[in-house]
Amino acid sequence: MPLSDLAIRKARPADKPLRLFDGGGLYLEVTPSGSKLWRWKYRFGGKEKRLALGSYPETSLAEAREKHFEARKKLSSGIDPGLQRKVEKFLKSEGGGNTFGVIALEMLALRSKKNAASTVERNQRIVEKDLNPLIGGRPIDELTAPEILIPLRKLERRGAVETAHRARGLISMVFRYAIATGRATKNPTADLVGALESPKTEHFASLTEPDQVAPLLRALWGYEGSIIVQSALKFAPLTFSRPGELRTARWADINLETGEWRYIATKTGTPHIVPLPTQALEVLRELEPYTGRGEYVFPSTRGKGRPMSENTINASMRRMGFDSKTMTGHGFRAMARTILDEVLGFRPDYIEHQLAHAVRDPNGRAYNRTAHLPERRKMMQAWADYLDSLRLGAKIVRFDRQSA
Repeated sequence: MPLSDLAIRKARPADKPLRLFDGGGLYLEVTPSGSKLWRWKYRFGGKEKRLALGSYPETSLAEAREKHFEARKKLSSGIDPGLQRKVEKFLKSEGGGNTFGVIALEMLALRSKKNAASTVERNQRIVEKDLNPLIGGRPIDELTAPEILIPLRKLERRGAVETAHRARGLISMVFRYAIATGRATKNPTADLVGALESPKTEHFASLTEPDQVAPLLRALWGYEGSIIVQSALKFAPLTFSRPGELRTARWADINLETGEWRYIATKTGTPHIVPLPTQALEVLRELEPYTGRGEYVFPSTRGKGRPMSENTINASMRRMGFDSKTMTGHGFRAMARTILDEVLGFRPDYIEHQLAHAVRDPNGRAYNRTAHLPERRKMMQAWADYLDSLRLGAKIVRFDRQSA
């Protein structure tokens, strides 16, 4: 039942915060101290968030509903209202739209429509905690390479070398956006190439020998757990997509008739196509009656509207006896890359395209998502057939690379 002014006035504080819901996620929180605060609970990118909409009686019930309505309109257009508010707040505090902090948050809000929620949140955290305290208030066209290096060096000193490199790439994106919108004329991050310590390369554990892969597949297909986890464990080696892309896969992006899964690759931010072999389609059709009415193919069992936890695949393999030094969810990519090349003899560029890596032509231009799609479709089916033969114990004959 919707709230009324009478019910709000009568609400009394308790030992714990009391929530009075009005509908659509809008609620009034009565704190133990007696404050009455308007809040809106919403989801963006599969994650639950809350937005403050003022306090009562300064913000009346009618005004709270109006703010709620405006925020929902932003959400429906693909904008995170919470992030948008931070942009507006930063813009007001800095007194203009030409500072690094304002432009960075503006760019993140714009990209939140197409980037994965985890990527947006990670970049937002870097901007707000690592960059803005040191360079956020500076006019972007006045920033120099030595100034930009200051927050990056600070990250290095605390041992976050990979984050420092990620931050440099993020700063470069902000400058490119500023140049495109007429608020900067140059990108000084190019002068920082080689200035940062090189990150240590850590390879994800993976099984790449056929005689080791066979028992892994038999364990995956024999896993005794929920139908969602069973399906994810089968789908992972068949498609070898990135773990984050697998767990956030949406039914809206999958076409069971054409046998394709289309989404934006998290690493490159570009459209990607996964041709689905018949085995993967079988997995999806078996799962569809259970999760097909929801958003996510592999939803969380802890609540509606949430994708599977990022630890589910790895934790399931740990329970089956495959420790973190033997196999990881990301390791299916190395498995496919190695065996498709060294055993099945497929062309490396077909493999790289299917891994959603940034493959470029001889002129340095990025290939589009449909490059070699017919050949990749054949490769994916051959891969799935090969996995079946390993799992079922058939003898595998190594293909001649020249004939593939």
